Amino acid sequence: MIYDMAGNKTLSGAKKAKQDEFYTQYNDIQQEVNAYLEYDSDTFRDKTVLLPCDDPDWSKFTRFFMDNFNYFGLKKLISTSYAHASKNVSFNWVPTEFEKNSPNYNPEKSRTHGKVFILDRETHSRQRIDINNLEWHYLEETGDFRSEEVTTLRDEADIIVTNPPFSLFREFVSWIFEGKKKFLIIGNQNAITYKEIFSLIKDNKLWLGVKSGDMSFTVPDDYEERATRFWVDAKGQKWRSMGNICWFTNLEHGRRHERLQLMTLKDNLKYSCHKEVRGNGYRQYDNYDAIDIPYTDAIPKDYEDVMGVPITFLDKYCPEQFEIIGLDRYVDDNPFYGHRFTINGKECYARILIRKIN
Repeated sequence: MIYDMAGNKTLSGAKKAKQDEFYTQYNDIQQEVNAYLEYDSDTFRDKTVLLPCDDPDWSKFTRFFMDNFNYFGLKKLISTSYAHASKNVSFNWVPTEFEKNSPNYNPEKSRTHGKVFILDRETHSRQRIDINNLEWHYLEETGDFRSEEVTTLRDEADIIVTNPPFSLFREFVSWIFEGKKKFLIIGNQNAITYKEIFSLIKDNKLWLGVKSGDMSFTVPDDYEERATRFWVDAKGQKWRSMGNICWFTNLEHGRRHERLQLMTLKDNLKYSCHKEVRGNGYRQYDNYDAIDIPYTDAIPKDYEDVMGVPITFLDKYCPEQFEIIGLDRYVDDNPFYGHRFTINGKECYARILIRKIN
Protein backbone atom coordinates (compact mmCIF):
# COMPACT_ATOMS: atom_id res chain seq x y z
CA MET A 1 0.00 0.00 0.00
CA ILE A 2 1.18 3.55 -0.69
CA TYR A 3 0.70 6.32 1.85
CA ASP A 4 1.42 10.03 2.11
CA MET A 5 3.65 11.54 4.79
CA ALA A 6 0.75 11.58 7.24
CA GLY A 7 0.19 7.89 6.79
CA ASN A 8 -2.89 8.24 4.57
CA LYS A 9 -3.35 6.17 1.46
CA THR A 10 -2.95 8.39 -1.59
CA LEU A 11 -4.97 8.48 -4.79
CA SER A 12 -1.82 8.12 -6.85
CA GLY A 13 -0.88 5.05 -4.84
CA ALA A 14 -4.12 3.16 -5.40
CA LYS A 15 -2.92 1.49 -8.60
CA LYS A 16 0.43 0.59 -7.03
CA ALA A 17 -1.34 -0.84 -3.98
CA LYS A 18 -3.06 -3.42 -6.17
CA GLN A 19 0.37 -4.54 -7.40
CA ASP A 20 1.58 -4.96 -3.81
CA GLU A 21 -0.77 -7.81 -2.91
CA PHE A 22 0.88 -11.25 -3.04
CA TYR A 23 -0.89 -14.12 -1.29
CA THR A 24 1.47 -16.76 0.09
CA GLN A 25 0.73 -20.43 -0.46
CA TYR A 26 -0.09 -22.79 2.42
CA ASN A 27 2.70 -25.22 1.52
CA ASP A 28 5.34 -22.47 1.51
CA ILE A 29 4.32 -21.43 5.01
CA GLN A 30 4.26 -25.02 6.21
CA GLN A 31 7.70 -25.88 4.82
CA GLU A 32 9.28 -22.81 6.40
CA VAL A 33 7.66 -23.17 9.81
CA ASN A 34 8.57 -26.88 9.97
CA ALA A 35 12.27 -25.95 9.90
CA TYR A 36 11.93 -23.95 13.12
CA LEU A 37 9.95 -26.71 14.81
CA GLU A 38 12.64 -29.22 13.86
CA TYR A 39 15.18 -27.01 15.62
CA ASP A 40 12.93 -26.30 18.61
CA SER A 41 9.55 -28.03 18.87
CA ASP A 42 8.45 -25.42 21.42
CA THR A 43 9.02 -22.43 19.11
CA PHE A 44 5.35 -21.43 19.31
CA ARG A 45 4.32 -23.10 22.55
CA ASP A 46 2.51 -20.80 24.98
CA LYS A 47 3.05 -17.91 22.57
CA THR A 48 0.70 -15.27 21.22
CA VAL A 49 1.16 -15.03 17.45
CA LEU A 50 0.08 -11.92 15.53
CA LEU A 51 -0.61 -12.07 11.79
CA PRO A 52 -0.97 -8.46 10.61
CA CYS A 53 -1.79 -7.52 7.00
CA ASP A 54 -3.77 -10.76 6.82
CA ASP A 55 -7.27 -12.08 6.18
CA PRO A 56 -8.25 -15.76 6.45
CA ASP A 57 -10.66 -15.61 3.55
CA TRP A 58 -7.81 -15.26 1.05
CA SER A 59 -4.58 -15.43 3.03
CA LYS A 60 -3.22 -18.79 4.12
CA PHE A 61 -1.33 -17.58 7.20
CA THR A 62 -4.41 -17.53 9.43
CA ARG A 63 -5.62 -20.85 8.06
CA PHE A 64 -2.25 -22.48 8.68
CA PHE A 65 -1.87 -21.32 12.27
CA MET A 66 -5.54 -22.01 12.94
CA ASP A 67 -5.15 -25.60 11.67
CA ASN A 68 -2.11 -26.08 13.91
CA PHE A 69 -3.30 -24.04 16.89
CA ASN A 70 -3.43 -26.96 19.34
CA TYR A 71 -0.50 -28.85 17.79
CA PHE A 72 1.80 -25.85 18.20
CA GLY A 73 0.48 -25.23 21.71
CA LEU A 74 -0.40 -21.62 20.94
CA LYS A 75 -1.74 -19.43 23.69
CA LYS A 76 -3.47 -17.02 21.33
CA LEU A 77 -3.72 -16.28 17.61
CA ILE A 78 -4.54 -12.75 16.43
CA SER A 79 -5.01 -11.89 12.77
CA THR A 80 -5.74 -8.41 11.44
CA SER A 81 -6.90 -7.53 7.94
CA TYR A 82 -6.49 -4.26 6.09
CA ALA A 83 -9.42 -2.41 4.53
CA HIS A 84 -8.32 -2.18 0.91
CA ALA A 85 -10.88 0.46 0.11
CA SER A 86 -11.73 3.77 1.73
CA LYS A 87 -13.92 6.78 1.15
CA ASN A 88 -10.95 8.63 -0.31
CA VAL A 89 -9.73 6.02 -2.79
CA SER A 90 -11.42 4.59 -5.87
CA PHE A 91 -11.36 0.83 -5.34
CA ASN A 92 -13.65 -1.89 -6.65
CA TRP A 93 -14.45 -3.41 -3.26
CA VAL A 94 -16.55 -6.56 -3.00
CA PRO A 95 -16.91 -8.16 0.47
CA THR A 96 -16.24 -11.88 0.71
CA GLU A 97 -18.90 -14.49 1.38
CA PHE A 98 -17.15 -15.23 4.67
CA GLU A 99 -17.77 -11.66 5.80
CA LYS A 100 -21.26 -11.26 4.34
CA ASN A 101 -22.51 -14.47 5.96
CA SER A 102 -21.41 -13.37 9.40
CA PRO A 103 -23.85 -11.74 11.85
CA ASN A 104 -21.13 -9.11 12.39
CA TYR A 105 -21.30 -7.96 8.76
CA ASN A 106 -21.74 -4.22 8.36
CA PRO A 107 -21.82 -2.96 4.75
CA GLU A 108 -20.75 0.51 5.89
CA LYS A 109 -17.67 -0.70 7.76
CA SER A 110 -16.78 -3.46 5.30
CA ARG A 111 -15.23 -1.00 2.90
CA THR A 112 -13.34 1.22 5.31
CA HIS A 113 -12.54 -0.80 8.45
CA GLY A 114 -10.08 -3.59 8.96
CA LYS A 115 -11.03 -6.74 10.85
CA VAL A 116 -9.46 -8.61 13.76
CA PHE A 117 -9.75 -12.37 14.17
CA ILE A 118 -8.90 -14.04 17.48
CA LEU A 119 -8.40 -17.61 18.68
CA ASP A 120 -7.79 -18.04 22.39
CA ARG A 121 -6.63 -21.22 24.11
CA GLU A 122 -9.15 -20.80 26.93
CA THR A 123 -12.11 -21.02 24.56
CA HIS A 124 -10.82 -23.15 21.67
CA SER A 125 -8.33 -25.69 23.00
CA ARG A 126 -10.87 -28.47 23.48
CA GLN A 127 -12.86 -28.14 20.30
CA ARG A 128 -12.28 -28.56 16.59
CA ILE A 129 -11.44 -25.20 15.08
CA ASP A 130 -13.48 -24.26 12.02
CA ILE A 131 -12.79 -21.18 9.90
CA ASN A 132 -16.53 -20.52 9.72
CA ASN A 133 -16.69 -20.23 13.50
CA LEU A 134 -13.73 -17.89 13.76
CA GLU A 135 -14.50 -14.93 16.02
CA TRP A 136 -13.99 -11.52 14.47
CA HIS A 137 -15.08 -7.92 14.65
CA TYR A 138 -14.31 -4.69 12.83
CA LEU A 139 -11.43 -2.55 13.92
CA GLU A 140 -11.93 1.13 14.62
CA GLU A 141 -9.61 2.03 11.75
CA THR A 142 -8.36 0.56 8.47
CA GLY A 143 -6.10 -2.09 9.99
CA ASP A 144 -2.90 -0.29 8.94
CA PHE A 145 -0.14 -1.96 10.95
CA ARG A 146 1.06 1.48 12.09
CA SER A 147 -2.27 2.37 13.67
CA GLU A 148 -2.53 2.62 17.44
CA GLU A 149 -4.89 -0.36 17.77
CA VAL A 150 -2.76 -2.75 15.65
CA THR A 151 0.37 -1.53 17.46
CA THR A 152 -1.36 -2.39 20.75
CA LEU A 153 -1.91 -5.92 19.41
CA ARG A 154 1.76 -6.03 18.41
CA ASP A 155 2.73 -5.22 21.98
CA GLU A 156 0.59 -8.13 23.21
CA ALA A 157 2.18 -10.62 20.81
CA ASP A 158 5.29 -12.74 21.20
CA ILE A 159 5.85 -13.57 17.52
CA ILE A 160 4.79 -11.76 14.33
CA VAL A 161 4.34 -13.80 11.15
CA THR A 162 3.15 -12.44 7.79
CA ASN A 163 3.85 -11.38 4.23
CA PRO A 164 3.92 -7.58 4.60
CA PRO A 165 3.51 -5.13 1.69
CA PHE A 166 6.87 -5.15 -0.10
CA SER A 167 6.68 -1.40 -0.67
CA LEU A 168 6.56 -0.87 3.12
CA PHE A 169 9.10 -3.54 4.06
CA ARG A 170 11.59 -1.20 5.74
CA GLU A 171 8.89 0.49 7.73
CA PHE A 172 7.35 -2.84 8.74
CA VAL A 173 10.66 -4.20 10.03
CA SER A 174 11.24 -0.99 11.96
CA TRP A 175 7.76 -1.37 13.49
CA ILE A 176 8.61 -4.91 14.60
CA PHE A 177 11.89 -3.89 16.19
CA GLU A 178 10.25 -0.98 17.97
CA GLY A 179 8.12 -3.61 19.69
CA LYS A 180 11.13 -5.89 20.33
CA LYS A 181 9.34 -8.91 18.88
CA LYS A 182 10.33 -12.23 17.37
CA PHE A 183 9.23 -12.51 13.75
CA LEU A 184 9.07 -14.54 10.56
CA ILE A 185 8.19 -12.52 7.45
CA ILE A 186 8.51 -12.71 3.67
CA GLY A 187 10.35 -10.09 1.64
CA ASN A 188 12.17 -9.37 -1.58
CA GLN A 189 15.81 -10.46 -1.52
CA ASN A 190 16.81 -6.98 -2.63
CA ALA A 191 15.79 -5.78 0.83
CA ILE A 192 19.12 -7.20 2.02
CA THR A 193 20.81 -4.19 0.42
CA TYR A 194 18.66 -1.64 2.26
CA LYS A 195 20.96 0.16 4.65
CA GLU A 196 18.58 -0.27 7.60
CA ILE A 197 18.00 -3.97 6.94
CA PHE A 198 21.65 -4.81 6.31
CA SER A 199 22.66 -3.10 9.54
CA LEU A 200 20.40 -5.54 11.43
CA ILE A 201 21.90 -8.48 9.52
CA LYS A 202 25.43 -7.35 10.27
CA ASP A 203 24.62 -6.99 13.98
CA ASN A 204 23.12 -10.51 14.03
CA LYS A 205 19.67 -9.20 14.92
CA LEU A 206 18.04 -10.42 11.71
CA TRP A 207 18.92 -13.25 9.35
CA LEU A 208 17.44 -15.19 6.46
CA GLY A 209 15.07 -18.06 6.96
CA VAL A 210 15.31 -21.46 5.32
CA LYS A 211 13.52 -20.91 2.00
CA SER A 212 14.82 -18.42 -0.54
CA GLY A 213 14.70 -18.02 -4.29
CA ASP A 214 11.70 -18.82 -6.46
CA MET A 215 8.24 -18.53 -4.92
CA SER A 216 4.75 -18.32 -6.45
CA PHE A 217 1.86 -16.20 -5.17
CA THR A 218 -1.78 -15.78 -6.07
CA VAL A 219 -2.71 -12.17 -6.87
CA PRO A 220 -6.01 -10.22 -6.99
CA ASP A 221 -8.34 -10.42 -9.99
CA ASP A 222 -7.50 -6.84 -11.01
CA TYR A 223 -3.75 -7.44 -10.94
CA GLU A 224 -2.15 -6.22 -14.16
CA GLU A 225 -0.88 -8.97 -16.44
CA ARG A 226 2.88 -9.34 -16.90
CA ALA A 227 4.82 -10.59 -19.90
CA THR A 228 6.79 -13.07 -17.78
CA ARG A 229 6.28 -14.98 -14.54
CA PHE A 230 2.54 -14.47 -14.73
CA TRP A 231 -0.25 -16.93 -15.56
CA VAL A 232 -3.91 -17.73 -15.03
CA ASP A 233 -4.81 -21.25 -13.94
CA ALA A 234 -7.74 -23.40 -15.07
CA LYS A 235 -9.97 -21.90 -12.37
CA GLY A 236 -9.26 -18.36 -13.49
CA GLN A 237 -6.94 -17.58 -10.58
CA LYS A 238 -4.10 -15.19 -11.42
CA TRP A 239 -0.57 -16.13 -10.35
CA ARG A 240 2.75 -14.34 -10.16
CA SER A 241 6.14 -15.90 -9.43
CA MET A 242 9.37 -14.18 -8.42
CA GLY A 243 12.86 -15.61 -8.22
CA ASN A 244 14.22 -13.37 -5.51
CA ILE A 245 11.99 -14.00 -2.50
CA CYS A 246 13.18 -15.01 0.95
CA TRP A 247 12.08 -15.26 4.56
CA PHE A 248 13.52 -12.86 7.12
CA THR A 249 13.53 -13.79 10.79
CA ASN A 250 15.16 -13.65 14.21
CA LEU A 251 13.96 -17.15 15.12
CA GLU A 252 16.65 -19.79 15.30
CA HIS A 253 16.76 -22.64 12.80
CA GLY A 254 19.33 -25.37 12.34
CA ARG A 255 20.45 -24.53 8.82
CA ARG A 256 21.76 -21.19 10.03
CA HIS A 257 24.55 -22.99 11.90
CA GLU A 258 25.57 -25.40 9.14
CA ARG A 259 29.06 -24.59 7.89
CA LEU A 260 29.68 -24.30 4.17
CA GLN A 261 31.84 -27.09 2.76
CA LEU A 262 34.49 -25.24 0.76
CA MET A 263 37.75 -25.87 -1.07
CA THR A 264 41.07 -24.22 -0.39
CA LEU A 265 42.33 -21.32 -2.48
CA LYS A 266 44.74 -23.62 -4.30
CA ASP A 267 42.05 -26.20 -5.07
CA ASN A 268 39.62 -23.55 -6.30
CA LEU A 269 42.20 -22.30 -8.78
CA LYS A 270 42.71 -25.81 -10.04
CA TYR A 271 39.32 -27.54 -9.73
CA SER A 272 36.57 -24.90 -9.44
CA CYS A 273 33.54 -25.55 -11.64
CA HIS A 274 33.45 -21.82 -12.41
CA LYS A 275 35.61 -20.83 -15.37
CA GLU A 276 35.98 -17.30 -13.98
CA VAL A 277 37.99 -18.78 -11.09
CA ARG A 278 39.56 -21.97 -12.45
CA GLY A 279 42.95 -21.12 -13.87
CA ASN A 280 42.28 -17.37 -13.63
CA GLY A 281 42.24 -16.64 -9.91
CA TYR A 282 40.30 -14.02 -7.98
CA ARG A 283 40.15 -10.43 -9.13
CA GLN A 284 40.84 -7.42 -6.91
CA TYR A 285 38.45 -4.48 -6.67
CA ASP A 286 39.63 -1.17 -8.11
CA ASN A 287 38.27 0.86 -5.21
CA TYR A 288 38.55 -1.42 -2.18
CA ASP A 289 41.17 -3.77 -0.74
CA ALA A 290 39.38 -7.09 -1.13
CA ILE A 291 39.04 -9.89 -3.66
CA ASP A 292 35.83 -10.61 -5.54
CA ILE A 293 34.13 -13.98 -5.08
CA PRO A 294 31.61 -14.39 -7.93
CA TYR A 295 29.90 -17.46 -6.44
CA THR A 296 29.31 -18.60 -2.87
CA ASP A 297 30.73 -22.09 -3.51
CA ALA A 298 33.94 -20.45 -4.80
CA ILE A 299 34.82 -18.96 -1.40
CA PRO A 300 38.30 -20.27 -0.48
CA LYS A 301 38.12 -21.68 3.05
CA ASP A 302 41.71 -20.77 3.90
CA TYR A 303 41.76 -17.14 2.71
CA GLU A 304 42.45 -14.85 5.67
CA ASP A 305 41.68 -11.40 4.28
CA VAL A 306 38.49 -9.62 3.20
CA MET A 307 36.31 -11.06 0.43
CA GLY A 308 33.32 -9.64 -1.45
CA VAL A 309 30.54 -12.21 -1.96
CA PRO A 310 27.08 -12.11 -3.65
CA ILE A 311 24.05 -11.28 -1.48
CA THR A 312 22.83 -14.84 -2.12
CA PHE A 313 25.60 -15.88 0.29
CA LEU A 314 23.31 -14.93 3.16
CA ASP A 315 21.00 -17.91 2.78
CA LYS A 316 24.03 -20.12 3.51
CA TYR A 317 25.72 -17.84 6.02
CA CYS A 318 26.96 -19.46 9.22
CA PRO A 319 27.87 -16.86 11.90
CA GLU A 320 30.37 -19.27 13.45
CA GLN A 321 32.25 -19.57 10.14
CA PHE A 322 32.35 -16.02 8.75
CA GLU A 323 32.24 -12.47 10.04
CA ILE A 324 30.18 -9.93 8.08
CA ILE A 325 32.14 -6.72 7.72
CA GLY A 326 29.80 -4.63 5.62
CA LEU A 327 27.99 -3.99 2.36
CA ASP A 328 29.92 -2.48 -0.55
CA ARG A 329 28.13 0.87 -0.66
CA TYR A 330 28.10 1.32 3.12
CA VAL A 331 31.58 0.32 4.26
CA ASP A 332 32.90 3.10 6.48
CA ASP A 333 36.48 2.90 5.24
CA ASN A 334 35.48 2.87 1.58
CA PRO A 335 36.80 6.10 -0.02
CA PHE A 336 33.98 5.78 -2.56
CA TYR A 337 31.24 5.48 0.07
CA GLY A 338 27.80 5.14 -1.49
CA HIS A 339 29.09 3.47 -4.67
CA ARG A 340 29.40 -0.14 -5.77
CA PHE A 341 32.79 -1.76 -6.14
CA THR A 342 34.33 -1.85 -9.60
CA ILE A 343 36.71 -4.20 -11.41
CA ASN A 344 38.60 -2.80 -14.40
CA GLY A 345 36.27 0.17 -14.25
CA LYS A 346 33.09 -1.95 -14.48
CA GLU A 347 30.62 -1.81 -11.58
CA CYS A 348 29.93 -5.13 -9.82
CA TYR A 349 26.64 -6.40 -8.52
CA ALA A 350 26.00 -5.82 -4.80
CA ARG A 351 28.67 -7.45 -2.66
CA ILE A 352 28.79 -8.33 1.02
CA LEU A 353 32.19 -8.15 2.64
CA ILE A 354 33.14 -11.11 4.83
CA ARG A 355 36.19 -12.49 6.60
CA LYS A 356 36.87 -16.03 7.80
CA ILE A 357 36.63 -16.60 11.54
CA ASN A 358 39.69 -18.44 12.80
